Amino acid sequence: MNALRKTRFRSILSTFAFVLALTSFSGLQADVSPSPEQAVAPVIVTATGPVQGVREGTLRVFKGIPYAGPPIGEARWQPPRPARDWSDVRKTTEFGPACVAPTRRFTTIYTTDIAPFSEDCLTLNVWSPADAKNAPVFFWIHGGALTNGSSKEAMYDGTRLAQTGMVVVTINYRLGVFGFLAHPELSAESPLGISGNYGLLDQIAALRWVQANIEAFGGNPSNVTIAGESAGGLSVMFLLASPEARGTFSKAIAESAYMVSMQELKEEHHGTPSAETAGERLAAALNMPDIAAMRSMDAQALADGAAAARFLPMGTVDGKILPRQLVDVFDRGEQAPVPILTGFNSGEIRSLTVLAPPPPASAEEYESTIRDRYLDLADEFLRLYPSTNMQESIYATTRDALYGWTSERLVRKQTELGVPSFLYLFDHGYPAADEAGLHAHHASELPYVFGNLDRTPPKWPKIPDTAEEKRFSAAMVGYWSSFARDGHPTAEGEPDWPAYGHNRAYMLLGKNPQPSIHLFPGMYELNEAVVCRRRANGQIPWHWNVGLVAPPMPTGDLEPCR
Repeated sequence: MNALRKTRFRSILSTFAFVLALTSFSGLQADVSPSPEQAVAPVIVTATGPVQGVREGTLRVFKGIPYAGPPIGEARWQPPRPARDWSDVRKTTEFGPACVAPTRRFTTIYTTDIAPFSEDCLTLNVWSPADAKNAPVFFWIHGGALTNGSSKEAMYDGTRLAQTGMVVVTINYRLGVFGFLAHPELSAESPLGISGNYGLLDQIAALRWVQANIEAFGGNPSNVTIAGESAGGLSVMFLLASPEARGTFSKAIAESAYMVSMQELKEEHHGTPSAETAGERLAAALNMPDIAAMRSMDAQALADGAAAARFLPMGTVDGKILPRQLVDVFDRGEQAPVPILTGFNSGEIRSLTVLAPPPPASAEEYESTIRDRYLDLADEFLRLYPSTNMQESIYATTRDALYGWTSERLVRKQTELGVPSFLYLFDHGYPAADEAGLHAHHASELPYVFGNLDRTPPKWPKIPDTAEEKRFSAAMVGYWSSFARDGHPTAEGEPDWPAYGHNRAYMLLGKNPQPSIHLFPGMYELNEAVVCRRRANGQIPWHWNVGLVAPPMPTGDLEPCR
């Protein structure tokens, strides 16, 4: 890659557009207008007051239930506070506002309208079978790069999953600068001496709401599965790693999660400034003298200003909520010892092309660059990602570094704890997606998981209304719901899904589900070696900086990484 192209690509990566590229959705609001099949649902008494939703067929549906108080004014950048009690019956028939996010600058296949937005957004939604009693609970965390998204997105409608006998809960949580700002003044305010991770604390508060209230909706608080995709999958890993979340869930599903390096609260590590330093730099960029001034800013202006200043929301290693880097938590076996179902999509980067550098002018330049970057690992890299089809190799390089390695690492580490763990590769295509070059793209499994094939965003490749697609979705619904029920994914009429175990088994979700073993041989080992060397070096982050844009491989004492 010539110097100009390198500079241009690094400039692209440095822009905040990268953050938005990791999103699942900007959201599509589900239709909340009453239908002939809707009727008033019975009143449910929660710990904060009575709520009344609607009956939709065999389900009871409640939308916009507050699980925490409004994080506005002095409560901006504070841990979530209890929701205010109410005495009158609260109508819960419409979704709550989406949490404030940066103004959209461009459109993608994920883009739709989820207005209105508000800081007063800490609400959740419940779909419950009318006769539910002691039912498993499916707790969904939306994606969106920790920057945007909402529980009102139409593909997250819980109807089909709830029809399997589960209670489905979807949540909002603080995003972007509101959810993940750290700053020395905020740390000084905290009894624990920490700041950041407010969006994660919101998720934990919602899980505690489930523990306190879900039995009234027919759910079993002892059988809760946390689940999410992309930034939602990252959040699942945060919850697995956080001592504060321990005991609030019993299983986990992480779709297209990414175990990247994180900022640490007070010190620079792995080539990343401290979270407090990043907060101070943002305040300076906004010309705000202190946190009091930032709390007085208009919410939308703050969100847009943070985006313009390229503030990158991410979990912070603070020693309390997130005790250490995710890789270290899982290496030490300190994560929650619960069964996990996890995996990724074969075409992740086809819809996230901003994460992939352009191909160089020739195969010789590609190979020369890789050898300069990967040194003794170059031969294995070029075996896995050859120059014969540079574009496909570049897509696969970034896919595997972010999502493939993470997925296999999760099942390996949970298997080491002695809990059943299940891996998948989603490789399902259909004509509109394949013709658009988006075969099995990032998040393309979601309409099938939720059984909402007809509720995709406007620019999403249209899924055909065929028996084949409906059967495939029924298989996905079956596998996900049965795992939430008892920890073992099964689907009627489909093959059994073997645990990862010693055979490194996985489920290939292609045209039809097909069990297999040893996914992409060598992929995990190469990426593990790269991350190990960067961790040992201490000056290099690990994320999408791989392949042609990788820094030179660290040398020196490599014994810990052999």
